[in-house]
Amino acid sequence: MTGRFSDPLNMSPLLAITDPATSPHPALLAPFALLLLAIAVMPLVNHAWWERHYPKVALGLASITAAYYGWGLGAPARLGHVLHEYASFIALIGSLFVVSGGIHIRVRGGSTPGMNVLFLAIGAILANVIGTTGSSMLLIRPWLRMNASRIAPFHIVFFIFVVSNIGGCLTPIGDPPLFLGYLKGVPFWWVLQTCWPAWGIGVAMLLAMFHVLDRRSFRSHRPSAATGDGASGSVAAGEGWGVDGVGNVGFLALILGAIFLRSPAGLGEGLMLAAALGSYLLTPRGVHLANNFNLHPVKEVAWLFLGIFITMIPALDYLELHAKGLGLSSPMGFFWLTGGLSALLDNAPTYLTFLAAAMGLHGLSLGDPAQVRELVATHDHEVVAISIAAVFFGAMTYIGNGPNFMVKSIAEHARVKVPGFFDYIWRYALPAMLPVLLLLALLFFSRWRVF
Repeated sequence: MTGRFSDPLNMSPLLAITDPATSPHPALLAPFALLLLAIAVMPLVNHAWWERHYPKVALGLASITAAYYGWGLGAPARLGHVLHEYASFIALIGSLFVVSGGIHIRVRGGSTPGMNVLFLAIGAILANVIGTTGSSMLLIRPWLRMNASRIAPFHIVFFIFVVSNIGGCLTPIGDPPLFLGYLKGVPFWWVLQTCWPAWGIGVAMLLAMFHVLDRRSFRSHRPSAATGDGASGSVAAGEGWGVDGVGNVGFLALILGAIFLRSPAGLGEGLMLAAALGSYLLTPRGVHLANNFNLHPVKEVAWLFLGIFITMIPALDYLELHAKGLGLSSPMGFFWLTGGLSALLDNAPTYLTFLAAAMGLHGLSLGDPAQVRELVATHDHEVVAISIAAVFFGAMTYIGNGPNFMVKSIAEHARVKVPGFFDYIWRYALPAMLPVLLLLALLFFSRWRVF
């Protein structure tokens, strides 16, 4: 979900709750459910109130869970580990936000459906090189500008589907669950070798759906003499493609390199924050103005995900403790259960939980890289199911992956209409993503599987 690369920044599960007798009480799932409900409903009920008070709501609900773990269960180490993971997450997503805000990609206004499809396809490939978070933060602003004259909610949604999620399915760099698998012993190139058919089918289907919607929008659109993007300045009809702030590419490379640093503790986060500070101070003011850059989107993500990280601890611990009792015995089961929970919980620990369950199913240990490679060699369909599900289902909700909410926030700040929480699911995710998921389940994990 959140896109956190916290194992290079100290990312092992480190669950303090390992005894089923000390399993968190199911009532402790309520703060997490209430926070999700507030994120979904309050912007519709009273948007002005929510904009002023959402930090208080997130902290208030998080404090219930924190008190339970700190004093009720006597497990402050568990809470401390999650706070460290949160710090790693916000260092990554915040630094990428700042650095990408210093890169202004000049585009032509009035983009055609064909140009849009090509842009999304490039974003899907780029996601495997700089991660879904990096590609989302780099490309969302030019995406808004090139479609400024007819930007619609489906433009934002399909950007999230393709660039922020399933595009990163080909390498461990692409999405945090796959990176965790690599750290645990899954060979680096195994992901590309086994997941490229799912990536190709998923990207192709979504781009085809998008093209149909975009052609309809393009045909009904009446171009105006001058269009502004409402977000990043105006786009002149004769403006050509180009890039300003190229020096920030070096800061971007520094952030990506920091992802792979495993020691000493905190060095990776420190390098990320240093890159963000350097970019912020050295980027010409005109580039920030052209991008209409400000810190509001990352502030919103920081507060809300602090609440999400803390309140979801009981759900993750409960899942960790009871995963083996879920009756998982087939790749199909791993696919739907891993995916369903990845859409609402953090897909990185959810991936690890079900990978551990798959290892245990065959008498293997997740703590031994050699045994992880043995599972990949002998029961690869289970690992494929867990990997594809963790990545693809992240597109099903705004909180399914960190970049989703960031893209939503940037678009809203640009005064672009985006679907609400439930509209996103019912009007877009289920009609568009569910057919993709059903086809992948049939082709990969049924008794009639093709791949």
